Amino acid sequence: MRNRAISRRGMLQGAAALGMASAVPMLGGFGRGAAYAQEGDWAAAVDMEKAKAGAAELVTYGMPDDWANYGEVYKAFQASLGITDGKHTDTDMSSLEEITKFDAEKGNPVAMFADIGMTFGPIATKRGVVPNYLPPMAADLPDGYKGADGGWVATFAGVPALVVNTAASPIEITTWADLLKPELKGKVGSPGDPRSSGTAQTTFLAWTYANGGDSENMQPGIDFAKQIIQQYNAADSTVDLLEKGEIVCWMRYDFNCAAAVNALKEKGIEAKVVIPGVSIYAPSALMLNKYKTDTMDTAKAFSDFVLGDEAAAAFARFGARPIRYLLGKQELPDEAKANWLPEEDYKDVKLVENFTAIDAESIAALWDDEVLGG
Repeated sequence: MRNRAISRRGMLQGAAALGMASAVPMLGGFGRGAAYAQEGDWAAAVDMEKAKAGAAELVTYGMPDDWANYGEVYKAFQASLGITDGKHTDTDMSSLEEITKFDAEKGNPVAMFADIGMTFGPIATKRGVVPNYLPPMAADLPDGYKGADGGWVATFAGVPALVVNTAASPIEITTWADLLKPELKGKVGSPGDPRSSGTAQTTFLAWTYANGGDSENMQPGIDFAKQIIQQYNAADSTVDLLEKGEIVCWMRYDFNCAAAVNALKEKGIEAKVVIPGVSIYAPSALMLNKYKTDTMDTAKAFSDFVLGDEAAAAFARFGARPIRYLLGKQELPDEAKANWLPEEDYKDVKLVENFTAIDAESIAALWDDEVLGG
């Protein structure tokens, strides 16, 4: 497993959650009035011949092959259309960067679709970069797990968790609170910057729930965040730092933690995944690019495929929870769940009812004003 699988949604270069200036655009500042590609008829039925033509080479943002096993999903999708030598090109970005890129490239769109953290779905809608289209299987999803007018849908969920280098850690780590112990000063790997990263935002939400708060009361998360950032290692978090023991734990999604553990164990380093008590199921979402109309039939077809059984099994084999399965709308074969952590580890993990009620812009403002400025 390459390091990129582990670093997806990782620390942004030059923009740590320690208070340094962000290296990506903040939530305002989107272009207005620029020329853009002609919008197609997103309400029309999928033309499968056009879908096949566009699927020969898929172009995405933030969806590398080794992110949640998307490589297998792409191949299966292309095969379902009769494509045997399909290609895929991706540029890795944070959720906010993807939305910004869709907007900036409206006159010459590049990516067909992108993967975003759920809290950024409403931002994509507000910025007008997504089409009014929902795939048929999105009917299984509650309102909080898809765009009100379409354009993005939840696909799978990860759980904010910890990968721990047990050989290097001076203490046993089992909960979020353990990360605040003095023995771990400078040895905790950051999940990223909540002002731009979906992973970092959902990790902040996990801290909130773990400390008695919820989506309407984030003060417990703010209080915890003020303490945890004092524990961060100043360097960008990577599996290499874990290997060296310069950080002893790193906050990632559970399936990314599992990938990191496998990579470390292949090098003879003892490591484990820790679900730190109370956490949340944090969905990723597929975001369609409304300006990329020449391949919109491919995008429509793919958005339905990712909610289907074949894609669900691929996500599950990587350790991600397919969203329809998590909501009780889908079954999975036992082989797809064979490498999952014990269900007992997830007994305190919460399912957030409505992610659209969580405002990514408000979280960014809280981080600036209450965590870094408080």
